[in-house]
Amino acid sequence: MYLFNNLLYAAVEGPNRWFMNSIAFWGFVMLATMTVGGFFMFRKFLKVLPKADGKSKLDWQNYWVERSRPLWTDEAKGFLDKLVSPVPQAFRDIAKHSIAAEIGKITIESGASEVTRDHCIKGYIIATPKRDNKFLMKFLKKNEIDYLPYQHLINK
Repeated sequence: MYLFNNLLYAAVEGPNRWFMNSIAFWGFVMLATMTVGGFFMFRKFLKVLPKADGKSKLDWQNYWVERSRPLWTDEAKGFLDKLVSPVPQAFRDIAKHSIAAEIGKITIESGASEVTRDHCIKGYIIATPKRDNKFLMKFLKKNEIDYLPYQHLINK
């Protein structure tokens, strides 16, 4: 009888342990996923907060994109698409919008009548986070784009 009770207990303990381990594993996966999502949502929230001038970073991006919209040529739009091609597809639209805003700002502040390749390269370098400068230079070299005139912007 003692042996039978021990075998019965061991048989019940095995599936319960597996079930509890799977619950713990999926609980950890859910927590990790929610943490990553929360991080990106918090970053987005910070961009919406107004600055000292009363406008948020997103407001300024939208302003520069809308103000420079008539200055964009088909060639400049194609070059911008080429510049954002290394960005993962899920983030490409957001990156394209922020880079286009910087390009538009540079174009308007320089008083140019249209967006040029020079404006696109400057805006791309300025809008790219500094932690990605190594990848930026690698991408520009790969596409045979001379970035030496803009070296001072990369090392800023």
